[in-house]
Amino acid sequence: MSAKDLPAPDDRYPVRRALLSVSDKAGLADFGQRLHALGVELLSTGGTARALREAGVPVTDVAAVTGFPEILDGRVKSLHPAIHGGILARRTDPDDLGQLEEHGIAPIDLVAVNLYPFREATAGGATDAVAAENVDIGGPGMLRAAAKNFAFVAAIVDPADYDAVADELEAHDGTLSMATRRRLAAKGFAHTADYDAAIAAFFAGDSPHLGIEADEAEAMPERFAVDLPKADDLRYGENPHQRAALYGDASGIYEVLHGKALSFNNLIDLTAALDLVKEFAGGPPTVAILKHTNPCGVGQADGLETAYHKAFATDRQSPFGGIVVVNRPLDQATAEAIDAVFTEIIIAPDFEDGVLDFLQQKKNRRLVSADLAASGDGRNVRTVSGGLLVQDPDAPLAADVRDGWTVPTERQPTEREWADLDFAWRVCKHVKSNAIVYARDGATLGIGAGQMSRIDASEIAVAKGAKSELDFAGCVVASDAFFPFADGLEAAAEAGATAAVQPGGSVRDDEVIAAADARGVAMAFTGRRHFRH
Repeated sequence: MSAKDLPAPDDRYPVRRALLSVSDKAGLADFGQRLHALGVELLSTGGTARALREAGVPVTDVAAVTGFPEILDGRVKSLHPAIHGGILARRTDPDDLGQLEEHGIAPIDLVAVNLYPFREATAGGATDAVAAENVDIGGPGMLRAAAKNFAFVAAIVDPADYDAVADELEAHDGTLSMATRRRLAAKGFAHTADYDAAIAAFFAGDSPHLGIEADEAEAMPERFAVDLPKADDLRYGENPHQRAALYGDASGIYEVLHGKALSFNNLIDLTAALDLVKEFAGGPPTVAILKHTNPCGVGQADGLETAYHKAFATDRQSPFGGIVVVNRPLDQATAEAIDAVFTEIIIAPDFEDGVLDFLQQKKNRRLVSADLAASGDGRNVRTVSGGLLVQDPDAPLAADVRDGWTVPTERQPTEREWADLDFAWRVCKHVKSNAIVYARDGATLGIGAGQMSRIDASEIAVAKGAKSELDFAGCVVASDAFFPFADGLEAAAEAGATAAVQPGGSVRDDEVIAAADARGVAMAFTGRRHFRH
């Protein structure tokens, strides 16, 4: 549809008539009072009208304007030419103004709308019926109409904008600037796009209560929409010359209790730390130390302090400036052990009495509480040349993950080896590929990360352990993907490994199994790899 050749709109337009219809009533009464004080006629619907009247603000029901009552339990109330004509009319178009006059429609200069809380209503699961009832129809229509006609009309979707809009109206004789109207329109369009994306995502998912199974539902949507609110402007990105911002909402997942705001790199590291520790959320006291998203060391014990020392022993150099994450409330003894080394971020589900006061003595340290039961909603998204890669998350392993493993070697692992294989596999899943992890007695001995060759990863892991003077005799080894050749298994056995865990599936599996049998190494196949690029 081509635009008419009309006179350019003025920079400032007065607000004489406003329509307020909101689900979120925050700030509504004060905003309504300020508009009324400016002489603005207020129109409203249902609960919004009641809230305004209770606050002593005069308001006209939309039904009185349309001449038609709300029907279908409020499903239809604002869908009427008397409303949408008043919003969409172009003030510089004689034809538009003539039609308003012909039909007795008064212009609407400001629309404040926020939508039914669809995400909140469907969080944690909901029936299709509940979801459908929380799909707003009139709200998005009014909001988009106002945003479309931003040259003359203000569209407000965020209660946080009420004060700024009222301030500008009061300071400029009841008018708003083009810049303000355009900024508000952008927020309105972004909001409706995000709202529609949430609805589409819900209905593209599984609906077991209707008999729609997962394999019948759309695995990946035909279109992938990402529309998140800006949570914070970051000081810079991965490097100081790169601009960056955080989008989304992490409330309920973690909270920074002390220290400077988290940086771009901090946030990536924090996510990696939480993903790793969730593997041990229901297990014994566990401590992981990470640097640049890779674990430097992970330890398990009867208490956190011992677990920390086991993790630190893996690599005594790399933890400087790193991240420590624990799966239990942090106690004083463990906090004192961590405090002996400069640690940039400490993450715990909680902090025992006095621990925060002790750790807050160093102002540059970040202290973060995290809900280890919080799930990572949605899919993993990464940018690539020309678009986005989207995948299901590699979720934490089940407590009984070993039930699906097979043992192709002559020797079965011992009970101690089984426990260590489980531990090593959970750690290896969070090491950059190619990944090799040596472990024994609930502690990592050596970690080789991000190498081009699996042999290189193994050699680096052994070298790190040797630097820390650790004994590899009787340990186990985990590999995130299959050993493509027998030499990887042979190198692990020479380092002291007596048991191994790997996905299996190589065309040379038989050679690797034979090499393990020749050295008395027990080996488990998981049937699932965990690449981490």
